[in-house]
Order: sequence, then structure tokens, then C-alpha cells
Amino acid sequence: MWTGMRIPYRNSSLAALSALVLAAACDGAVAERQPGTGWNRARTNMVEQQIIARDIKNPRVLDAMRTVPRHEFVPEAWRAGAYEDTPLPIGHDQTISQPYIVAYMSEALELDASHRVLEVGTGSGYQAAILGELAKEVFTIEIVEPLAAGARATLARLGYTNVHVRAGNGYLGWPEEAPFDRVMVTAAPDAVPPALIEQLKVGGLMAIPVGVGSQELRILRRTANGLETLRTLPVRFVPMTGKPKP
Repeated sequence: MWTGMRIPYRNSSLAALSALVLAAACDGAVAERQPGTGWNRARTNMVEQQIIARDIKNPRVLDAMRTVPRHEFVPEAWRAGAYEDTPLPIGHDQTISQPYIVAYMSEALELDASHRVLEVGTGSGYQAAILGELAKEVFTIEIVEPLAAGARATLARLGYTNVHVRAGNGYLGWPEEAPFDRVMVTAAPDAVPPALIEQLKVGGLMAIPVGVGSQELRILRRTANGLETLRTLPVRFVPMTGKPKP
């Protein structure tokens, strides 16, 4: 239940975000822009105040959120707010998701160290890095080529050799690497793309926002007969682009 919590927008007003980051700097968050202990403290506070407080409990997910340096995936102009409870712009009309929704989706997939994961919607690479901490291999697709290139460079610089980035159409998945144990989608199609269902193992889990206008995050399991919905959550993500024509 989302009573009292921010709906996890992946896309929001830049003016509002500017005000948030400016306010954070004025009330002392400017110290968190510094490398080393400042960033570590900000990341610890993020996990304690935004994630554990909202009932995320999986120890591996919490460790991953404490480990991955979110500020490295945020453009310099917005870095002061890297650990705030909000999405932030990353260019090309895209945003890095609110930390809570990253943790929620990661926990929902029940990942273990043997899993191979397909992610659709790399963005700046932050969610892929979290998945890289939790799974054996991550294959992540981004339709915006400059974002894919930037994410690939950041992930390589930070040592995520188990995360593979492709610039391409997420509606098509990554068939040559299928099947996958888990699928995560970070943009909203109007319906679950058939290729992603086909590339998910029977018994595997998928986290995907679905809908136009009104959206819900669906946690799905593939069965021998199709998809089983395990739970849903109201959300607002950017639309998924690139849908093939009939």
C-alpha cells in the first residue's frame, strides 16, 4: 500500500527537481557532494530512511543499494541530489528512477547469484549496476544510443564486467542470450511485449510497468500456460518506445 509514499515517477518536472536540489544544497546536503565519506554517509541515509523505512527487507538488495554509487550515474548538474527521494534527469527526456522503486523492483524479482537477467531500459545504468550486484549476468538494452554508450562507459569504469549493454529496441529483447531467469522493464508499454514473455524461462519472474496514462507495476511469473500476476503497484514511468508495427 502506498499511503503516505511518493508515487515512483521516472519522469517529472525539471523545474521541480531544480528546486529540490537547490533546497538540499541550502540545508546542508552540499556536504554530500564531496567524495568519500560524504557520499557514503548520504548512501547509508538513503537506505535507512527511504528503503528500510518502506519495508524493503532483502539483505542482498539492501547491501547492493548501500554499495552502488548512485551519484556516479547522475549528471554533474544534478549530482547534489543523487541520494534524495526522487528521480533525476539524465538527459534525452529520461530520468534515473527514485531509489525506492529501484529497490522495490529488485526485491520483487527474488534474485540470486546464479540468475541471468534481461533489463529493458538501461538509462544511465544505475538499475543495471544494482542487478549486477545481485545476479550472475545482466543483459541490458537501451533504445537511446547516447544513453547506452554513457551507461556502458560508467559500468565499465566501475568494474561491472557482468553487465552487458546493447543499444537497441527493447520490444525485441535479446534473443541470442535467451532464456533469462528474470526480466525487468523500466519503461511502460501498453501491454507486455510477447518477445519478453518468450525469452523468460517458465517459472521465471518479470517486473514491468504497464499502461498508457494510468499505469501499474506488475510482478509476473511465467507458467506453462502464460503469465500469473503476483502483485501490482500504481506507478508512473516514461512510455516504452519502439513498438513494432503489425
